Amino acid sequence: VQLQASGGGLVQPGGSLRLSCAASVRTFSGYVLAWFRQAPGKEREFVAASPKSRTYPYYADSVKGRFTISVDNAKNTFYLQMNNLKPEDTAVYSCTVSTSVITSSIRSSTSYRYWGQGTQVTVSS
Repeated sequence: VQLQASGGGLVQPGGSLRLSCAASVRTFSGYVLAWFRQAPGKEREFVAASPKSRTYPYYADSVKGRFTISVDNAKNTFYLQMNNLKPEDTAVYSCTVSTSVITSSIRSSTSYRYWGQGTQVTVSS
């Protein structure tokens, strides 16, 4: 599985960006889809995930209410809509998918098998 993340850039605080992750799969059925981020000098952290059921997404507390994960099955692409961005959101954002993630481990990066290359998001005035 190959993943291609895009959509990062420089944005002012309070602004918005939409990240995209295009996947080389026939279908997202059976996959957990997720976004993680890593800021300079920090460990990679969970941002958002869409479970296999596509029912209730999971979000990090720091982004809840501001970020939304969504899926376009027809385009084999999933997204991360980021609103009201803050300087502390600055990081390299990576998309990831896996078929073997269990719910209790959905926030753990070690649960995921396939990773995209990452896209830089910088929030600064």
